[in-house]
Amino acid sequence: MNNLGIVPMGLRGQQLVSDSLCIQGFDPGLSLLAPINPMIAGISLVPPPPGPPEMPIIKEIIHCQSCTLFPQNPNLPPPSTRERPPGCKTVFVGGLPENASEEIIREVFDQCGEIIAIRKSKKNFCHIRFSEEFMVDKSLYLSGYRMRIGSSTDKKDSGRMHVDFAQARDDLYEWECQQRLLAREERHRRKIHEDFLRPPSPPPIMHFSEHEAGQLAERLKDDHKFSEATAVLFTWIDRGEVNRRSANNFYSMIQSANSHVRRLMSEKAQHEEEMELAKETFKNALLAILTQFEQITAVFTAASRQKAWDHFSKAQRKNIDIWRKQCEELRNAHSEEIMGIRREEEMEMSDDDSDESPCKKIRVCGQSGASLREENDSLRWQLDAYRNEVELLRKEQGKACRPDDPEHFPDTHTHLLQQSMHNMQQQLLSLQEQLRSKEVVLEQARDEHRYLQGEVLALRDKVREHVHMHTHTPTRECIISTFLHVHPFGANIDYLWSYIQRLDTTVSAGELESLMGRLPSVFRQELSGVGATLEKRWNFCGFQSLSSV
Repeated sequence: MNNLGIVPMGLRGQQLVSDSLCIQGFDPGLSLLAPINPMIAGISLVPPPPGPPEMPIIKEIIHCQSCTLFPQNPNLPPPSTRERPPGCKTVFVGGLPENASEEIIREVFDQCGEIIAIRKSKKNFCHIRFSEEFMVDKSLYLSGYRMRIGSSTDKKDSGRMHVDFAQARDDLYEWECQQRLLAREERHRRKIHEDFLRPPSPPPIMHFSEHEAGQLAERLKDDHKFSEATAVLFTWIDRGEVNRRSANNFYSMIQSANSHVRRLMSEKAQHEEEMELAKETFKNALLAILTQFEQITAVFTAASRQKAWDHFSKAQRKNIDIWRKQCEELRNAHSEEIMGIRREEEMEMSDDDSDESPCKKIRVCGQSGASLREENDSLRWQLDAYRNEVELLRKEQGKACRPDDPEHFPDTHTHLLQQSMHNMQQQLLSLQEQLRSKEVVLEQARDEHRYLQGEVLALRDKVREHVHMHTHTPTRECIISTFLHVHPFGANIDYLWSYIQRLDTTVSAGELESLMGRLPSVFRQELSGVGATLEKRWNFCGFQSLSSV
């Protein structure tokens, strides 16, 4: 079977060439050539199966009703083709006989597959568009064949065909549409996958009502439902559900949330104790392991002595030596680990016992001040809450004492209310005293903080002046000396400062003048000029003092 799907037949109807020799990898059940066009979407993702070693393709004479196709000389090189355009379904056929009609061309190429259109030129070429891309591969097999119409030997009835890929606008458009379709399918598949992997949305938060607030207050008291309840409470407060009517409900819920702080601190302390206990257990286990390693090493050392070592064979000595080295390496590793743990403990103890620097003092003072502020705020809130409760009790007592009220409370209830009010007032006074003491402590901490800040700033200024004197002064002296040395008539302070400022932008004219005034043996100030042109000039006199000596 050849590349056109046509079995080469002899005169008596027998098959001339086997299918395996005609086309490598051709599957008659699929009616297409292999390998398939790699530009088809999805095909290039699967590598082609390994085929048998390449063998020369034998081309036979093809007989049609109107013409005969003769193959080219097998010794000649195969016809060349251009690069295949994406989605190519159109081929260019050149070298046709002049008398070749569209019916003859369709008869020849109809064996390759379904033809959609044939565009024949007045010259000896045409374009053929197939319905599928693999049909183009079949048609390329006819490249190089010589077509002869009928049995005529006229030049106009003969021609050597050249079949090649053609770049058609319709093919490119269909290929782009297919690629867009595949891209849409891939985006849809990816979106479905992302939606599948996306975590579920949190449950919706119910709206605020007195019934829901009561249930939430009960859930806030439960340790297992506390996290969900705090999320609902935060959402309500963030939505702006707090008003004058609901303020007491929200205050009681916030107070319930605050009651869990002590439980959380106790849990934290318990976990810290468990961690310390686990560290101690781990340390003791390492010490026990190290002790056993020491015992094993002692056994190996005793076995290595001459009184016992001479009785072992050579292989036994080698094994004992290897075991002893491994045991020593493991013992050293464990001892280093224990030493590291001890060093960490010593460093923690030294950090706790060491004196704090001024910066650390300021930081600790700031932290203590922040904690005092928080305690002060909490005391103020408790004071406001007690005042509100006292006002409510007074209002209830006033309602109970009205003469026009038909229902009068008994005297015992009034007495209880008075006692509760008295207790509230006592608590209020104690809280006020605590608040004053805290405010005094806070003010003392603030004063200490300001004092330490002033000390730190003074130390910084001293360090900067010291560094400035020890780094910049000799350099400035050298620069000033060099500058005044090349100006024998001297220079005023503004001229000198403008030159030095190019090298050091932080220097000022007053600093330069004070520096030169401190060195009278090197720099001397003189007056020059008369009347309005009188000015002060600085001269370099360092060499004069040397010459006088």
